[in-house]
Amino acid sequence: MNPITLFLTAVLALIGAGIGVLAGPWAGAPFFVIAALVAASLKMANTWQRFVVLRAGNLQGVRGPGLFMIVPVLDNVVAVIDQRIQTTAFNAEEALTRDTVPVNVDAVIFWHVHDARQAALEITNYREAIDRVAQTSLRDVIGAKTAQWGITVMSVEIRDVAIPVALQDAMSRQAQAEREKQARVILGSAEAEVAAKFVEAATTYADHPAALQLRAMNIIYETTKERGATILIPTGLVDSLNPAAALVQAGVLKSAA
Repeated sequence: MNPITLFLTAVLALIGAGIGVLAGPWAGAPFFVIAALVAASLKMANTWQRFVVLRAGNLQGVRGPGLFMIVPVLDNVVAVIDQRIQTTAFNAEEALTRDTVPVNVDAVIFWHVHDARQAALEITNYREAIDRVAQTSLRDVIGAKTAQWGITVMSVEIRDVAIPVALQDAMSRQAQAEREKQARVILGSAEAEVAAKFVEAATTYADHPAALQLRAMNIIYETTKERGATILIPTGLVDSLNPAAALVQAGVLKSAA
């Protein structure tokens, strides 16, 4: 019972009780009858509500918002429809993507009732029907099927797309293989560049043997200098190097670099 009806009923009942005390029970009885009629006939619908009223089994009308009266006994409020935007979460049946990947869609529908009469009279339980339709359809199909029930589907938002675990593993392996492939391509390109530099160095050393000997000595020095070792070079090796020629070769290489 709404607050206004409750207040009027209470006032009439108190008046009837007061008159009954002063003038006798029968004098206050009409006020009790009126209070009962007010309680049974005066209804109030909030701004988002619609009351579907049947009179003797036939549609009498849709009432609301605000105060309205019905005829007790003859009229019956069969449904109170909430026309605010509502949500229904659902899990759609398994579907296939364009590349035949099976997925399960977890989504939510935003909808509202635009025709209270149809929602009350055309289907037994429109909320349950929306949930059932949503499990097998998405926005366009849902909207087409629910329009005849007086319901507008505003949007369907996908919350999650679940892929089977086995397929997730396969896709993960495929992605890993692609990454390894790219890594190998990059490594191969780097090795090709290094090999080209080696060929260039080999050509230079072939044209200038003294430079190769100096490079060999430098490598020996680099590998032993951290250990504090002493390098002994045979006199014959020094003579074979021809220091003057080696210095010239080193100068040629440095100027070429």
